[in-house]
Amino acid sequence: MNHASRFRFSWHFLCVLGVLAASLLVPAAQAAIRYEVSVAEPEKHIFHVKMMVPDVEDELTVQLPAWNALYQIRDFAYRVQNVRARDANGAPLAVVKQDKQTWQMRGQGSIALEYAIFWDDAGPFSTQLNASHAFINLATILFYVPARRAEESRIAFMGLRDGWSVAVALRPGENSSSFVAANYDALVDAPVEIGEFQQFRFEAPGPGRSVAIRVAVHGDGWNQERVTESLKKIVTTETTMMRDIPFGEFLFIFHFGTAAGGGGGGGMEHANSTAIHTGFAAGFEGVTAHEFFHLWNVKRIRPRTLEPVDYTRENWTRALWFAEGVTSTYGSYTLVRSGLWSREQFFNDLAGQIMELESRPAHLWKSAEEASLDAWLEKYNQYRRPEYSISYYNKGQLLGVMLDVLIRDATDNRAGLDDVLRDLNENFAKRGRFYDETKDLLAAVERAAGKSFGEFFAKYVVGTEELPCKDVLALAGLRLKALGQVRADLGFSVGRGPDAVQAVMQLDSGSAAEKAGLREGDVLLELNGAAMPRNITNWLREHQPGESVRLKVRRGGVEREVTYALGQRQESIYRIEEDETATGKQQRIREGLLKGTTDR
Repeated sequence: MNHASRFRFSWHFLCVLGVLAASLLVPAAQAAIRYEVSVAEPEKHIFHVKMMVPDVEDELTVQLPAWNALYQIRDFAYRVQNVRARDANGAPLAVVKQDKQTWQMRGQGSIALEYAIFWDDAGPFSTQLNASHAFINLATILFYVPARRAEESRIAFMGLRDGWSVAVALRPGENSSSFVAANYDALVDAPVEIGEFQQFRFEAPGPGRSVAIRVAVHGDGWNQERVTESLKKIVTTETTMMRDIPFGEFLFIFHFGTAAGGGGGGGMEHANSTAIHTGFAAGFEGVTAHEFFHLWNVKRIRPRTLEPVDYTRENWTRALWFAEGVTSTYGSYTLVRSGLWSREQFFNDLAGQIMELESRPAHLWKSAEEASLDAWLEKYNQYRRPEYSISYYNKGQLLGVMLDVLIRDATDNRAGLDDVLRDLNENFAKRGRFYDETKDLLAAVERAAGKSFGEFFAKYVVGTEELPCKDVLALAGLRLKALGQVRADLGFSVGRGPDAVQAVMQLDSGSAAEKAGLREGDVLLELNGAAMPRNITNWLREHQPGESVRLKVRRGGVEREVTYALGQRQESIYRIEEDETATGKQQRIREGLLKGTTDR
């Protein structure tokens, strides 16, 4: 979700007089804003941060972002304690708070700030410090100087326990715990893992050269051989399709199993890395394929409305259906094209996406673009209800598949959605340009298709007409079948709570789930001893009413388990099948979708 371009760096923080003396020997052009982050108090979950700002003229203003990683205003400043400042001679300076996230002080030359900040939130969207590790989204803990975000930044991590090391996708500094970033945005776009994690490197085949991959794993119950083989398939499939490797080395940070410490599952994309928090046995490949494709779509192929990042308020955009939803299209494409999924798994997932959209009454009046704009409302329970909202991930994924089929149909399978993504990569990402959220996307589709798609966008992207899934899939030799049947039911809807965690929504009154003690808002941690499934609809299709289920949830910081029998629900279930009477063209389009090929 949620996402801005950032990097990371490190530097051992010197004492005030030492920095002043050193600055006399260093040309002004080499001066950098420097940070020291201490993780010496993991049991208290307190980070101690020092920040050195050189070349101050009369007044210094610093801020802490109000949001990061998620499209949610989360006001990280409420976690800050005891902000202090000193000048280059060590004399204290008065620090005046201006608003919820802004502090100001007067002084000249080098100014050193110190403060503490509390974090113990598991998952890829937040920050955590405990006795087993530290995971840091740097924007959640680091002040910045609003007028000087473009300056080089350096960071050092201090107070590491014996055996702990640091994994981060930043340029190395003077030692193994110090790093350098081109600017603040680059710094905070690099999540940090600190601890006794396991790490390894490998190379995957890529377009024209091998792809360097680094993996850091915190957790248990995982298998290195499976991780390596799955990542090779994902990386090779996506870099080959994009014909591009826009990094020197890519870092995957995984949190697996019970040792990873609860929290919401999911992944967060970054410029040269990703952080993923999920179960291993239940399958980590789906979220990984999605997050790695963000390397292009949203991190580099980026809507103009997300630039420049404003850390103080919302960055409104209509383009998340494409940035996130079409990334989900490519997450599923990658799994089937790489062989990690069977054709049937791909069809089942696509049918589940159709069911998900139709199950939300809001799809009749909320468009894909409006859902994108409303991403910032997702932290509110009422908004997440099916009658108020749809998912731009969900509808965007379906729009991606439909655009692909229609482009292939218009060109006799000589072009497809792959060409649209490569076009945007060449004409925007590689030229340092950002696309217009409607006009440029439409133009790229029309260049690939050689015909107008204005009516399609007006009806299904900007407008709210029902997606013609059945008719479009038929062009690819696929049959969409509606099956009225009884299916297993959890007794509640699974939604996304604050911090994007999966949570209990719309608990059915009188259901076995309610009688077992579940409450709306309970954070869902595990289902039958494994991580919550990525697609709960598909999971329920594989189980029967009356089966016993065991859920681990968290409420008010306390974890508990509940066991009860699945209920039942009558609804339309969709199934997608290959049409044995498909024409040659339809078969070629179908194979093109599944294999990523065209008939040029």
